[in-house]
Amino acid sequence: MDQVFRALGDETRRRILALVWDEERSAGEVAQCFRMSRPGVSQHLKVLLEAGVVTVHPRGTHRFYRANQDALRRVQAALAAYWDDRLRRLKLAAEAAVRERSP
Repeated sequence: MDQVFRALGDETRRRILALVWDEERSAGEVAQCFRMSRPGVSQHLKVLLEAGVVTVHPRGTHRFYRANQDALRRVQAALAAYWDDRLRRLKLAAEAAVRERSP
């Protein structure tokens, strides 16, 4: 999970992920959306791939990338569980504080 958070911690990689969310795109197509070299974009794609948040499908000499939505749903669920637990504890603490103040 740490590798996923590191990968998503970079704004460029989050923008790349948005580009490949609904459709496959080649590395070249993704690179056209940025002011950086194609190898630079390829490095970002490699980080996303190693983190498991994108998949790649080679076709001929091209590699097509797409968001791995299942993996990202698992990340979302893990974060939701974390926040749900924190919010539950905050609610309990607030209720206890109200009880302590009530006569």
